[in-house]
Amino acid sequence: MQKLRYKFLGIQVDAFSISELNSLIAESIERNQKWIIANHNLHSLYIFHHDTKMRAFYTKADYSHIDGMPLVLIGKLLGFPLKREQRVTYADWVWPLMAEAAEKGWRVFYLGSKPGVAERGARILQEKFAGLQIATTDGYIDIRQESPENLATLAAIKAYQPHVLMVGMGMPRQEYWILDNLENIHTNAILTSGACMDYVAGAVPTPPRWMGKLGLEWFYRLWSEPKRLWKRYLLEPWFVARLFLREIFKNQHHK
Repeated sequence: MQKLRYKFLGIQVDAFSISELNSLIAESIERNQKWIIANHNLHSLYIFHHDTKMRAFYTKADYSHIDGMPLVLIGKLLGFPLKREQRVTYADWVWPLMAEAAEKGWRVFYLGSKPGVAERGARILQEKFAGLQIATTDGYIDIRQESPENLATLAAIKAYQPHVLMVGMGMPRQEYWILDNLENIHTNAILTSGACMDYVAGAVPTPPRWMGKLGLEWFYRLWSEPKRLWKRYLLEPWFVARLFLREIFKNQHHK
């Protein structure tokens, strides 16, 4: 697949729509290759610039799609030809992804969420998409590489032989886990899927989709979970604003 890859604010992102991401997963399966399909939003951007392990993860990632309308808007302000449909969040993507998995017979393994939540989400998806093959295990495990829980999780993934592995432990825990265990993960596409199954299961309220299109999901999430998310949405954007202004200044200086 042709890459539309852009670099700004110190990161690089791949501009993919939902259908293009599904095609990318199909390609990894057809070629029988293991690809990390990560994502970037303002929160990951902040962690990336403050955490060497997160930077190491993104170096390993084969693709990083855009999961945050502010990144699309910033990219456009910096002169990149980004479009709204190239912002893909799992609240939107999970449904067409599972539809394609059911249609093409892809096995999906979901690692993440609290005990019981992923199973409930998987049941909802299987009721909606006949024939969907999906296995789950919760993400509340000891993620040290040699811990019995971690080894058992890797063994379960290997036994299931998934085409798609979704890791939903939140940032940066899910990225750390993938980086630490990459050699022992047996799958094709590896997706960092955050709270994806929490939304499907109704454990976390899904922001109205019109808010996503306007770039206002952050406001809904902050209102829903203020104690957990106030720093992410009220402090971290100031750091991103400094990066943006620095890049504007650099671009003007080089003209």
